[in-house]
Amino acid sequence: MTYAILFRLRTLAHLWSSGRSGRTLTAIHTTVATFGLVIATPSGVITPVVRAVSAGYLVRTPCGNTSIVATGTKLGRPSVVLDPGHGGDEQGAVGPAGLAEKSVNLAVAKAAQIALEGAGYPTVLTRTSDYRLTLASRAAIVNALRPRVFVSIHHNADPDGPHNGPGSETYYQLRSKVSRRLAGLLYEDVVAALAPINASWVGDTDAGAKVRVGREGHDYYSILRNATAPAALVELAFITNAPEEQLLARPDVQQREGEAIAHAIVRSFTTVDPGSGYVDAYPRNKNAGPGGGASGCVDPPLG
Repeated sequence: MTYAILFRLRTLAHLWSSGRSGRTLTAIHTTVATFGLVIATPSGVITPVVRAVSAGYLVRTPCGNTSIVATGTKLGRPSVVLDPGHGGDEQGAVGPAGLAEKSVNLAVAKAAQIALEGAGYPTVLTRTSDYRLTLASRAAIVNALRPRVFVSIHHNADPDGPHNGPGSETYYQLRSKVSRRLAGLLYEDVVAALAPINASWVGDTDAGAKVRVGREGHDYYSILRNATAPAALVELAFITNAPEEQLLARPDVQQREGEAIAHAIVRSFTTVDPGSGYVDAYPRNKNAGPGGGASGCVDPPLG
């Protein structure tokens, strides 16, 4: 039985009543309440609305600027927000053959979105194509939409060495039991999906579901620290490992990862499964990597 079939058999399709409305916004000339309003612009960019203006809407752009758009598609409150890491000139980790993490992250997020929406759970991506998006703007999107859960999708670099099976890692929020359980379910399902593939896996010695604490005693990863929804960050596989890079370039493996993420999220909604793979992270002095700020950021077209 394939993982895709297993997902379809085990998923419960419940449509959340407050899902995407699909209505189109037009320019308005009266004051409206826009708290929490998020739109998809005509070019597909997801933008939180700052306020209504006479020409349409003043929105927060991916680079953290403001801009006016006249029309867009209003997004209702989703069940899930997925965050494809990196984008634009921030490639993320790059494999030996040149495969960029940003591209794989987006492909996996789209596969997860298809699976989740097929199961009846409205899902929004923070980044819908190849453009740069600051960490602050990602948090602004998820905090405006207020989903039930939020997952940031990544692929890893710099492993400790060979690993017996996939070296997948998930991170959860320090003070959230919901986040911890979500990370355990994600770890469980991602490893179950990838383990049947014959590969020369690598990983860190503390691979598993864990928390990383910053110097001030808060969540190290800002995307987890600043998200108000229960959140987890997944490092699915090591793109800098040549055998894994070859796998990650395959659409069927990208879909497998996406469906594993979706399956774990559905389980978090519909079961009391506790998740597994919980470990204590060893201390890390090295930063997670550059990027995520607004310096040098160029906004994509919004119209």
